[in-house]
Amino acid sequence: MLRPWMLRITMVKPRILILCTGNSCRSHLAEGILRQAAGDFLEVASAGSKPAGFVHPLAIRAMKEIGIDISEHTSKSMNDFLGSQIETVITVCGNADQACPVFPGQVNRHHWPFDDPAHATGTEEEQMEVFRRVRDEIKKVFEAYADGRRDAIRAGKSK
Repeated sequence: MLRPWMLRITMVKPRILILCTGNSCRSHLAEGILRQAAGDFLEVASAGSKPAGFVHPLAIRAMKEIGIDISEHTSKSMNDFLGSQIETVITVCGNADQACPVFPGQVNRHHWPFDDPAHATGTEEEQMEVFRRVRDEIKKVFEAYADGRRDAIRAGKSK
């Protein structure tokens, strides 16, 4: 006879790894946005092919403006994930796409390039405008991705 405790299944969330070169701006913006949009069913991480060693303060500020706290994020190397099961790799800059290895268990790979706000010039406010623009572009793409993944899960459950 089946007991209720026998029916419990631990659901392992698919891991999504977002890559860029420095892992200081774009990948952290995307990680924060995707984690907020889909953290209930996806494990989200970010890394860089040549990590800068810090998260850009204006990226932290831009995300805080939309209610997402990435102040505890750290700049990581993609090599830190080579032994991990990664379901999907998403590169957000050309250099990371070219340097991206194949990860164990990797099923999907997407390349969605965005401008690097770290290269913005001008006053701090002019630089913030670039960070906001890139943040909003990333938000649009990654929220749509989360919605698509959520729809696919619902469709699979309804069968």
